[in-house]
Amino acid sequence: MDADRWSQHADYLAAVEAEMRDCLSLAAAAELAPFYGMMAYHLGWRDAALQPIAAPAGKRLRPLLCLLACQVTGRWEEALPAAAAVELVHNFTLIHDDIEDHSPLRRGRPAVWSVWGVPQAINAGDGLFIVARGALLRLRARGSTPEVVLECIGVLDRTILRICEGQYLDLAFERRLDVDETAYRGMIARKTAALLEAAVHVGALVGGAPAGVTAALRAYGGALGLAFQMQDDLLGVWGAEERTGKPAAADVYGRKLGLPAVHALEHADPADRELLARVYGGTGPVTAGDAAAVVAAMERAGTRAYVEAAAGRHHREALDALAGVPAGPARTALAEIADSLLGRER
Repeated sequence: MDADRWSQHADYLAAVEAEMRDCLSLAAAAELAPFYGMMAYHLGWRDAALQPIAAPAGKRLRPLLCLLACQVTGRWEEALPAAAAVELVHNFTLIHDDIEDHSPLRRGRPAVWSVWGVPQAINAGDGLFIVARGALLRLRARGSTPEVVLECIGVLDRTILRICEGQYLDLAFERRLDVDETAYRGMIARKTAALLEAAVHVGALVGGAPAGVTAALRAYGGALGLAFQMQDDLLGVWGAEERTGKPAAADVYGRKLGLPAVHALEHADPADRELLARVYGGTGPVTAGDAAAVVAAMERAGTRAYVEAAAGRHHREALDALAGVPAGPARTALAEIADSLLGRER
């Protein structure tokens, strides 16, 4: 979504930010300040010396989806704790993901593990997970019934397990050359799409949406998540470093089996497939020459166009699902968000 469109939701985003900061304003002994400071650093609120800063903090897409889903039939303010929980869960997974992928950067800054080491980063991620789960309990103060709170906790817990399943599959796919598109889709449905679906699901629950509307919103979130990840895969190969905060062709250097690699390994000509198999099945560092050759092989296989088309299909599925959502400003905003994520540059 461009800057003008994001500005339309400034009130939502500012309220989510305040809710998250309140969740992390935990009374603690002085010696624990760095523990929570690592979380604040990752969230863009502190620098490496733990001094206040306004650093890149991500799109805050998931909490925005949660609030808009609530607004379909309710008051978005009531879902702020759920929106904070969803975003904090997302960020806990990113801290761990950077460790597991050996990614030194996150949003153009050193990742938490790069600054404080792997053990402390694991612990900070674990702590953020618990803070996220505790945020849901704040729904009671916003007017949700105990039944709704319990249902939201169940949705988030099941989603976190699905994300862990997806991360397991993502890691298990490393160095494998036999991963097909069906397996890839199963992985991203868990690792990425599950949390976008959960974001609109808990928002709908807090807003008291009827079952049919909740189902439509979940279908929207799931399809949007697939489109989002496929666009992310495109950026992992063809994205510009100054826009993504990661090196160009980062997913090639990391031998990440996103949809571009999966498609190219299946559809490249024999000579290019031999190159792809050597690079993606290797163990040493990927050279700049190899990375450039892989990207060129993907282009020859029509991979970029294929992934763009696949993302486009899921984008249309997300828009089609909104037909089951009552017309109004919230539905319009959800459609605009879907449109903005297709073809994004970061």
